[in-house]
Amino acid sequence: MRKEAVAEPARDPDRYLVQRDGIFYYHRRMPAKMVGIDDRGRFIRKSLGTDERRLARAMRDKLEDADKTLWAVLLCGGETRSALDQYRDAVRRAEAMGVSYLSNGQVAGFQNVDSILKRVEALERVQAAPAVADALLGGVQVPPVKVSKAFDLYADEIMAHEVAGKSQSQRRMWKKVKQRAVNNFVALVGDKPIGDVTREDGLTFYRFWLKRIAPPPDIGAATHSASAGNRDLGNMRDLYRRYFAHLGEEQKGTPFDDLRFSERGKRRRKRPSFEPKWITDQIMRPGALASLDAQARRCVLALIETGTRPSEICNLDETVIFLDTPVPYIRITPREDADDPREIKTEWSVRDVPLVGVALEVFKKNPQGFPRYRNREEALSANLNKFFKTHKLFPTPKHKIYSLRHSFEDRMKEAGIDSELRKILMGHTIERVEYGTGGSLQWRRDELKKIALPFDPEIV
Repeated sequence: MRKEAVAEPARDPDRYLVQRDGIFYYHRRMPAKMVGIDDRGRFIRKSLGTDERRLARAMRDKLEDADKTLWAVLLCGGETRSALDQYRDAVRRAEAMGVSYLSNGQVAGFQNVDSILKRVEALERVQAAPAVADALLGGVQVPPVKVSKAFDLYADEIMAHEVAGKSQSQRRMWKKVKQRAVNNFVALVGDKPIGDVTREDGLTFYRFWLKRIAPPPDIGAATHSASAGNRDLGNMRDLYRRYFAHLGEEQKGTPFDDLRFSERGKRRRKRPSFEPKWITDQIMRPGALASLDAQARRCVLALIETGTRPSEICNLDETVIFLDTPVPYIRITPREDADDPREIKTEWSVRDVPLVGVALEVFKKNPQGFPRYRNREEALSANLNKFFKTHKLFPTPKHKIYSLRHSFEDRMKEAGIDSELRKILMGHTIERVEYGTGGSLQWRRDELKKIALPFDPEIV
């Protein structure tokens, strides 16, 4: 007979916290088994320097973990572990003893004798295992982890919280952009230990991008934008900073600090939009999209009258498609499913878009969305861009499928639709305090009917 799992009792969220004169303290009794080994007295008491409970709890967790690590080492003398784990533990042990971890070179370089004595006195208070002495006197060096391996830790552990709400395809794209910076850097200066990366390496990377963004006149035209270079430099800066912060090592700066290209005075490149006549006479012409698979074809038609991003339209499902309402509409919102999450671009991207014209007919035929392309926005865009190019449905080489979104915005402008409603329907930022709901769905629908294009039902 199977035994039912018994849930563990909930831990006191305010364990080891006491408050005096408004300030929180970490206060706990020394465990009986540690008496005589850890000579910090019957009680451990440390000011957390804050009156904010949430912050105090976070600081308590750090000290609690540090004490556990220290006591484990004192009891058993430590164990063979990876260099990275040994270094992390050394940082935690030092914190448990009331000092910040510094390498032995940094300790030896102290000008203040009192600072050194504080560490020696802490060492004398306990029956010191070698690992504790290493923690207090800097005997564990930063492990020589290469840039590529540091990035693996960054992507898989340090930034795990950042990608928690992303879909698999979004995680892949997130990692791809950051991996590009690492690949470019390693190809340029080599896969050296991240702790050995110097300011000169940072400048070498900066110059690499400078030649592509602002080359000398005799070299030729620029091949990349300033934003591309800034993205790579920013990603390397973030990797370096977060990696050493994760280890608990104090850093005054990174080799990539203050290296940036100016984007002022440069007009943001705007994708061209389709003229309404081109949409009706070419794209919505009967037979023009007939050889596309049905779901891809209907995605195109839905994009025309909703102005959504391709990644938004292909990830809709029956939970956000509302047809049995006085005003049919779709809802663009994050997918908060633990097994299949998905983020959207910004908080302003959350919006309800009424269905008019050909878009309404599309969702009547696909009330569950487009499962073939769910979580496959890259495949959808690649498929549509290739089809449009092959069948000469782009008026110029600069046009892309995303141009349908720009056309939607231009058509709203030309119809005199309120500027704030345009921003709401596009999912753009509204730069003022937000009041109300942005207008009823019926009003939004009536406004969108002004720009609805005529269509032959056969094309759906």
